[in-house]
Amino acid sequence: MNKPVAATLDTGIKLVRNVGSFNFGRGAIADLAGHVESRRVSAKSTGADERVIFVIDQFFKGRSDILARLPRRHDDVVLIVDTTNEPTTAGIDSLVAEVRAVGVSVPATIVGFGGGITLDTAKAIANLLTNPGSAADYQGWDLVKNPAVHKIGVPTISGTGAEATRTCVMTNKATGLKLGMNSDFTVFNHLVLDPDLTATVPRDQYFFTGMDAYIHCIEALAGSYRNAVGDAYSHETINLCQKVFLGDDMMSDQSREDLMVASYLGGSAIATSYVGVVHPFSAGLSVVLGIHHCVANCITMRAMEEFYPEAFTEFWTAVDRQGVVVPEGVARSLTDEQYKSLYDSTVVHSKPLTNALGEDYKNTLTFDKVVELFKMM
Repeated sequence: MNKPVAATLDTGIKLVRNVGSFNFGRGAIADLAGHVESRRVSAKSTGADERVIFVIDQFFKGRSDILARLPRRHDDVVLIVDTTNEPTTAGIDSLVAEVRAVGVSVPATIVGFGGGITLDTAKAIANLLTNPGSAADYQGWDLVKNPAVHKIGVPTISGTGAEATRTCVMTNKATGLKLGMNSDFTVFNHLVLDPDLTATVPRDQYFFTGMDAYIHCIEALAGSYRNAVGDAYSHETINLCQKVFLGDDMMSDQSREDLMVASYLGGSAIATSYVGVVHPFSAGLSVVLGIHHCVANCITMRAMEEFYPEAFTEFWTAVDRQGVVVPEGVARSLTDEQYKSLYDSTVVHSKPLTNALGEDYKNTLTFDKVVELFKMM
């Protein structure tokens, strides 16, 4: 496909909210206790609730060696996040109700400890504890009106950029809409970035998730809505991902440190720009077939040569280099109803598709074209 060259357009983003502060480096998890205690002391001085909500990835359930490093008190609230499936609006509402049921309205802080699903869940809970209604009410841009509860993010896998973004993505099963709470209030107040925490990630998952950072940025740089700050973040993210995934050992100490930086920068990049064709198709796979976002991105890359030819070649070179197995054939023999659902769940993402293909993107992504692309996956 020969995409017409478009003029660079204004993203419309004039004010960017970054993470307030962060600790970075091997062993940085040791700094978490001081930040949590500071929040407890501050709450106590004003007569507020000193309790903390810990939102923990189920991967660490039973891992006493890891959980012992979290500064928990006996009266804190611990939520174990089931990451079998991606977050849903109903699931978020259920967790918020669980917090309120034990009498916590505004905790001293919320600590999100885990991967992108867990971090997004922590951000969503923080928003809903200070805003009325349900999660579905806030799917969209700048719908959250009240400042969220203070929150600290501790990523244990790199790539999604959830630690840096102003959104927390979830699916409304009733409407089929996969969209986040895009708001400045969604951004973490503090991060603890410790690459040692990613040492236990399964190899294929490490690759799939890490490639989310790469894909974010190749989409942003190929789009029409651009700005110099986002471009700078994107270029460095891609440089780091190339170093990691085209190198000899993508999970060495240095590679895990580089990928954690790439993840943060990639999330910062996408906060000032938009994704493109990959993410809408990936969302379709997630909504209709229940495939996790990051592996869905990698599956989608099977059909992206005409849209991102250079990145397509580089991506599959990295797959071969690292010996990763990307699922194949997941959308080749589906029902007409499933293909219709995939089409609807893809083309609904107007902002990224306009960014990539222009306002008439539906002329390119006809129903037959979309089905053809999914059958390549």
